[in-house]
Amino acid sequence: MTKWSANSWRKYKALHLPEYPDQEKLNQVEKQLAGYPPLVFAGEARELKRNLGKVSDRKAFLLQGGDCAESFDDFNADYIRDSFKVLLQMSVTLIAAGNCPVVKVGRMAGQFAKPRSAPKEEINGVELDSYKGDIINGMDFDEASRVPDPNRMIQAYTQAAATLNLLRAFAKGGFSDLSKVHQWNMGFVDDSLQGQKYREIANRISDTLEFMEAIGISSKNTKRLRSVDFYTSHEALLLPYEEAMTRLDSTSGEMYDTSAHMVWIGDRTRQPDGAHVEFCRGIKNPIGIKCGPSLDPDELKKLIDIINPENEAGKITLICRFGHDKIRDALPKLVKPFINSDYKLIWSCDPMHGNTIKSNSGFKTRPFERVLNEVESFFDIHHELGTYPGGVHLEMTGQNVTECMGGAQAIKDEDLSARYHTHCDPRLNASQAIELAFLISDKLRQSQESNNPKITIAN
Repeated sequence: MTKWSANSWRKYKALHLPEYPDQEKLNQVEKQLAGYPPLVFAGEARELKRNLGKVSDRKAFLLQGGDCAESFDDFNADYIRDSFKVLLQMSVTLIAAGNCPVVKVGRMAGQFAKPRSAPKEEINGVELDSYKGDIINGMDFDEASRVPDPNRMIQAYTQAAATLNLLRAFAKGGFSDLSKVHQWNMGFVDDSLQGQKYREIANRISDTLEFMEAIGISSKNTKRLRSVDFYTSHEALLLPYEEAMTRLDSTSGEMYDTSAHMVWIGDRTRQPDGAHVEFCRGIKNPIGIKCGPSLDPDELKKLIDIINPENEAGKITLICRFGHDKIRDALPKLVKPFINSDYKLIWSCDPMHGNTIKSNSGFKTRPFERVLNEVESFFDIHHELGTYPGGVHLEMTGQNVTECMGGAQAIKDEDLSARYHTHCDPRLNASQAIELAFLISDKLRQSQESNNPKITIAN
């Protein structure tokens, strides 16, 4: 392997990167970004890695979720707050069931770029470059909008900085105080079955807090009761942006990508001899690897050895995205070679990307039953193999959207058009995300209470 540097990826083949028409402008923007302050700090990334190490040791669970692709147009404080609320609700649900810590990582403050299955898009005989995320080009179907613009990286940085500022305020400034657990619910969820079940958990927490306060322990004198650790992540797709945000940490002498606490390599860009793997092998952040049906176990081992040669706990999260109909065959093939090994890995389930279909009305959607099916199979397979199902990775929002069919709300094909707002792929709404959290919590609870390796969710 050649010596690594923040720009050594440029010597390798890079898939799914845009072709900027103005190279001089791109160079100017990269230089400008390289002089900006870091968005996250190396110490925070190390802290996340330590917490993820607990997941690999089966002592915690990873909850990772957020937007499919963040939008410049939909950026506002309420939007960020509501997504944060859902993740808090989901984590409380999982903690109550599993009696173990939940590591909370948002797909937020940087998830602006998306690889596309086709480089071009055609509508009514007009062919243009595909929309690749707001950090690259615009969603409007016109020639000017679809031209890659380097200035969008500056706007993405600015929005990410503002998002992180608000998230830190929510996480550490009192919003996450457990005594406010009842206030985390949202109006359209409140009257649902999920809202009622969540209130039962909130009531139990309130009762516990009242007892603790009676013996002198409260959020006023105990920091852990009034704040949470919350981290950010995104796909490290747009390498010019990631390189510009990579800095030398003065305390450790190591290189960190300061655009997020954690980044991942997509299923389309995980070539062992590719630019994205080359970039990620040199940074010290926790790294996710998307694992799809085409991934061979030998190639996976090669990727892990390249990115984590020191076998560092918390470094590698394998984000499995197969589809409900492929996971039973594909996942065991990846897991079995590592069962008796010393590899320190986190196995996480992404039940979204492999379950995308086009509805009869023409909308891209994800049936909730298929999402649930994949999660259920993921847990069952790990129980059968004696390995640990360490997390979930979800595309979701705190908004009352109608993008995924099914769930307790019984969203039908004809309902999709009512509130279909995604800029790319369909997301679970808050009610569906919390419903899924309860179903996962049932798995966690049942796996602790029974030695039966085959556990099913009561739907």
